[in-house]
Amino acid sequence: MVENNKNNYTIPIIVMFLLFGMISFVTNLASPMGDILKNQFNIPNWQGTLGVFANFIAYAVMGIPSGNLLQKKGYKKTALIAVTVGFIGVGIQTLSGVFESFFVYLIGAFIAGFSMCLLNTVVNPMLNRLGGGGNRGNQLIQIGGSFNSLMGTAVIVITGLLIPSIVEAKISDVFPLMYTALAIFAIAFIVILRTDIPENEQKIETQKVKDEYGPMSFRHFVLGAIGIFIYVGVEVGIPNVLHKWLQNPEMNIFAEGVQADDVAASVAATYWFLMLIGRMIGGIIGNKVSAKTMLITVSCIGIILTLLGMFGPEKQVHVLAFNGANGFGLEMIPLNAAFLMFIGLCTSVMWGGIFNLAVEGLGKYTERASGIFMTLVCGGGILPLLMNAIVDGCGGVGYRQSYWVIVIGLAYLLFYALVGSKNVNKDIPTE
Repeated sequence: MVENNKNNYTIPIIVMFLLFGMISFVTNLASPMGDILKNQFNIPNWQGTLGVFANFIAYAVMGIPSGNLLQKKGYKKTALIAVTVGFIGVGIQTLSGVFESFFVYLIGAFIAGFSMCLLNTVVNPMLNRLGGGGNRGNQLIQIGGSFNSLMGTAVIVITGLLIPSIVEAKISDVFPLMYTALAIFAIAFIVILRTDIPENEQKIETQKVKDEYGPMSFRHFVLGAIGIFIYVGVEVGIPNVLHKWLQNPEMNIFAEGVQADDVAASVAATYWFLMLIGRMIGGIIGNKVSAKTMLITVSCIGIILTLLGMFGPEKQVHVLAFNGANGFGLEMIPLNAAFLMFIGLCTSVMWGGIFNLAVEGLGKYTERASGIFMTLVCGGGILPLLMNAIVDGCGGVGYRQSYWVIVIGLAYLLFYALVGSKNVNKDIPTE
């Protein structure tokens, strides 16, 4: 077994970063898979989003149980269980390509969602704890988020290499991606099994006396949990709808001869790449700039960019975009679409900021709080579904109207940073 010095948490931190990456790799498989399913089975936008919905709605089912599991079994055993469940979930999704079954894919996405929920429950409080909370804890979460974004971008790059035309693609075309995910899970299981991860013995003991308080006793945590529901929906919804908007032939967005699928994929990939850049910056300045200041700043900028995306000019402009294996190149896209793409810089640091603010001062309730927190991650499936329903409700072309969901969501996050994040329950004992 790999040992680490009591005061040297380098190995556990690296393991948590790897798990952060796994979460993104598997989760981001859902979006390109949704586009494939939409075309392969000729289904509307909202049904094509059901894979994302199934993945995230699993958080609503597994969130609280995962927090309880973490409290009873500790970080290492919970992580091993999560990796095993993830292997099963991705395996079932792979079988959906063999049977060409939409239903089998949804089952696999749902089970994979269980795994992502468990991993998130472990990774976030663990990194925050290893960093000692505060700015340092926020910094570690931001760095972990950078690796999360890197893996999310990798999924888009590999998908672009495997599928020249998303319109003609089938589930079986992404088998190499599925095999990669299965290999990652297998390797991660071995690494975690052989790594000594510090546990808090006091916190994983079964409590004999029922505590009259809990995470929900803290106002700032309750509002933060709502904030994470909104944030994940915002993060996923922006590129999901943007991608569909740009590749819709009925919108006549691009000049004749332009491959709309390629440009749309490039813009979506750039959004995730900008999240990577933002999280790297957040990791660098995270120990100097408070989570509250970060969240206030990016929420304000995000609202402005979203409104510009909704009401800004449609004139075509050259934008430096990330085009998978071909690297960076200039793409001609509508200016308002470019504004939406750049919101990736804002959403990049929101997760770590919200989590850090929400669990600050919770003490012994942190593990249970993490489970509740993960329950609300289901917003990543619900808000994009709502946005796509608005698109369909407007005759299949209401893309810009659907971004009112994003404006309202970002306004709430601004409120949370300014007012809701203050701990007004300091009289509750947390030791």
